[in-house]
Amino acid sequence: MSLQKQMSSDKSQMTIKISGMFDLSIQSEFRNAYESEQGVKKYVIDMKDTEYMDSAAFGMLLVFRDYVGGDSADILIEHVNDDIKKSFSMLQFDRMFKIS
Repeated sequence: MSLQKQMSSDKSQMTIKISGMFDLSIQSEFRNAYESEQGVKKYVIDMKDTEYMDSAAFGMLLVFRDYVGGDSADILIEHVNDDIKKSFSMLQFDRMFKIS
């Protein structure tokens, strides 16, 4: 499991790339990634290399969403594999997040 954070040059967009397992083991690292920057307007969670998400990861996304603005937050979750996309749909995360 690895997590990488990348900021745009003007610091308005943060990309968090998650590789391997998205689970409770990265909770602190995930939280530190988004709490460490101020003034970010758009967040991208890149799941191109994410193989699996457990229920804790879904909870972490909800906490993240609330922290960065709730309904007004601009969050894109991209490169989601088909299995995880099905889980997002079943949990109605597609109503709370932009997912591609």
